[in-house]
Amino acid sequence: MAVVSNGKFYKNVNKTKEVKRLEQKLKREQKQLSRKIEANIIGHTKNRKPIYKTPLKDTKNIQKQNAEIRQLHKKLTDIRTNHLHQCSNEIVKTKPSRIVMECLNIKGMMKNKHLSKAIAKQKLYEFKRQIQYKCQKYGIEFIEADKWFPSSKTCSCCGQIKSDLKLKDRLYVCSCGLELDRDLNASINLENYPI
Repeated sequence: MAVVSNGKFYKNVNKTKEVKRLEQKLKREQKQLSRKIEANIIGHTKNRKPIYKTPLKDTKNIQKQNAEIRQLHKKLTDIRTNHLHQCSNEIVKTKPSRIVMECLNIKGMMKNKHLSKAIAKQKLYEFKRQIQYKCQKYGIEFIEADKWFPSSKTCSCCGQIKSDLKLKDRLYVCSCGLELDRDLNASINLENYPI
């Protein structure tokens, strides 16, 4: 979720047992709803619009199933939002003089079909919004680093930029002898971000 320059790592709430269990349940309930709607279809029009035996708004079982799905979506949203509030609170309550947050190219990341769902579940914009208003409340300076600032590629010890760093390289190894987690290295670089 987030890495702070003091070495604290905030976990990804989407990998917890409870969220995984609720997502599996949601999948099952959506399949069940699909089957119920399929059983209520007797044919299709020329435009492939379904013709129902009973209008969907009159079928109690389908309405009940929809309510169940809505409830699960709400539960998942509440868990994620609560986690964001707890993380942002913990970060702001350490009372730093300023918080520098990296501006990520979310639009570009959302184009990757393998990552887009996981990125959307992280609610990164909501996290940034919460940090911003909490900084304002406690009088902490909030700075958003430039999108193309090489925070991960720069060595936090000697300042050398490693241009061939790939996403799969989770450990940053520099020629000066520094070996550090790449996210922690990036957070230290953001801490020393020039104003």
